[in-house]
Amino acid sequence: MAGAQFFFFLVLSLPYIVHSASPYPAPSQTLNVRTTHHNHPHRPPPSAFSTSDKFEGSSDLVHLRYHMGPVLSSPINVYLIWYGKWAPTHQSLIRDFLLSISSAPSTASPSVAEWWATVTLYTDQTGANISRSVLLAGEFSDASYSSGRSLTRLSIQHVIAAATRRGHLPIDHRNGAYLVLTSPDVTVQDFCRAVCGFHYFTFPSVAGYTLPYAWVGNSGKQCPEVCAYPFAVPTYMGGAGPRPLAPPNGDVGVDGMISVIGHELAELASNPLVNAWYAGEDPTAPTEIADLCEGLYGSGGGGGYIGQVMSDGVGRKYNLNGMKGRRFLVQWIWSPVLKACAGPNAID
Repeated sequence: MAGAQFFFFLVLSLPYIVHSASPYPAPSQTLNVRTTHHNHPHRPPPSAFSTSDKFEGSSDLVHLRYHMGPVLSSPINVYLIWYGKWAPTHQSLIRDFLLSISSAPSTASPSVAEWWATVTLYTDQTGANISRSVLLAGEFSDASYSSGRSLTRLSIQHVIAAATRRGHLPIDHRNGAYLVLTSPDVTVQDFCRAVCGFHYFTFPSVAGYTLPYAWVGNSGKQCPEVCAYPFAVPTYMGGAGPRPLAPPNGDVGVDGMISVIGHELAELASNPLVNAWYAGEDPTAPTEIADLCEGLYGSGGGGGYIGQVMSDGVGRKYNLNGMKGRRFLVQWIWSPVLKACAGPNAID
């Protein structure tokens, strides 16, 4: 049955932004960036996001603004790069989540597609909404670790460039969104310490084109208590702290990844070139539509509580239904209509 779960608030990813006077750094320039990405369970929720009588996370202090850049308003073609060694069962689970974004209306409510409907409320300067159509347009398995087992932020762009230049994936600079997922044995710059995922765009000097992309790592072995929270909890919390939730699909690392993937795709769609929808005056450290709802998964959430979520017959927690009977636990998104965090499993 549904019940409020008590957990410390997480700060998940802001996208990393290159602070440069020019649109792109020189080819030899390294990515020296400011980052406050996914997940810091040590950090409490901002006091501005106190719950209102109806909507979790609502606040008069949030000034989310549109900065005149594009959103992904055409059908979104997701190109998936499996970097490293992946179990087919894990691939199937993530694939089903992505396919559920545009699933048929017959999917049980609350659904992943209904969750994405909040994202589609955002528009560009022409009034075009973010697309409801999110297609899994291509996949490539980079099981040979083409850029090694330890990646930097910049080398992730080289992973994308290699996949497109060798013909494994097309260069889709109109509708494409590239998603790089690293296996549990791959280390990534700042992974676990400061980030669990981020989004940005490729530099033409690296990939030949400006291509929106996101990266998310599998934290199952490296730092589940950081990046797969609330399915794992930090040891410092001890017996007096919150107990971990049972993941909806029985895999702490992959179930944790799915919420991060949802977070990053929502922000990639609404701020693909980092000049569209975000709060704050500093474009090098924007607060985006998923950042505003960190740690909120259901009604009653806020102040360290994830909110009311559902439970299956064996106690696994979820808040969204997907295709093939899949269930997922994915954080809420800031609604530009409600001026608050929203999700289809809301009960108020």
